[in-house]
Amino acid sequence: MSVKPAPASTPAPASAPFTGPFALATLSASGGPAIPALVTPDEHVVDLRAALGDERLTVRRLLEDWPAVLPRLRSLAGDGSAERRPLAEFRVHAPVEPRQVFQSGANYRRHVIDLHVAHRAPGDDRPEAERRAEAAEIMDRRAAEDLPYVFVGLPSAITGPYDEVVLPAWAEQPDWELELAAVIGRPAYRVSVEEALEHVAGYTIANDLTDRATVFRRDMPQIGTDWLRSKNAPGFTPLGPWIVPAESLAHPGDLRLTLKLNGETMQDESTKDMIFGVARLVSYASQGAQLLPGDLVLTGSPAGNGMHRGRLLRDGDVMDGSVTGLGAQRTRCVAEATP
Repeated sequence: MSVKPAPASTPAPASAPFTGPFALATLSASGGPAIPALVTPDEHVVDLRAALGDERLTVRRLLEDWPAVLPRLRSLAGDGSAERRPLAEFRVHAPVEPRQVFQSGANYRRHVIDLHVAHRAPGDDRPEAERRAEAAEIMDRRAAEDLPYVFVGLPSAITGPYDEVVLPAWAEQPDWELELAAVIGRPAYRVSVEEALEHVAGYTIANDLTDRATVFRRDMPQIGTDWLRSKNAPGFTPLGPWIVPAESLAHPGDLRLTLKLNGETMQDESTKDMIFGVARLVSYASQGAQLLPGDLVLTGSPAGNGMHRGRLLRDGDVMDGSVTGLGAQRTRCVAEATP
């Protein structure tokens, strides 16, 4: 059996602060096994396998027992006697391995309007203002009808927050999409909007890369979108660095998402621009599927994607993404090596 090599790692931002007394992470040291860890704002680490006395512990297993584990984590965060090591000694991986990834499409008003204008159908020669007004009307109708758009992604697309991202040779228009991701902490099936946030353990950052050239099936336009190919290449979902408990993030509906490409700001928007908030998305996804602890609900991406700007990802590009209170990730793009 061949073993897939770990992606190369890009140096982390100088500081990746988060809000609250602690966050969860998955880390490894000196090529050792990945471990679940508690990270403190002063960038120190508590090995949760050792602290909680379970050598098989993972972040996902912690989330499966979240109501009981959370008070113990609070206590550990304030326990000065717990053994701690500097975060700088560790490699940071994606914070959790989900069983399911639920992704929300067309959930930021300005983003969808921009994409509608950029994806002009062949033969549509209407002025941009007319097409923009049409998209705005569609968004208003979606909001009034209260129908989010949620589809399923693959866990195999997830990579770490500082890992290099390989751009497949077939991807003609690779694009960035920074997103707020909710992490499930209690099974959720047919939960109401009012109950939904009780099932969210915390939040993290996702960059949901998309190859725009393969989003729509031109050979079968009646089928619509092809999310399998356009979004699920290995490494197309950099995740993390941390899971910040929901109790530490008072207002997920008012966070700033910022993505910089080679130092230039491309996305800079508040989650206020979301058409459907976290609670509505979790509730909607749960009506047709059971959400499990550790699963992710990606909430959509704001305006400022590469398709709109006419500048898509290339070999050597470096993306810096941050969300208020959740830290920051840095990923470098490398072109796939071809024979």
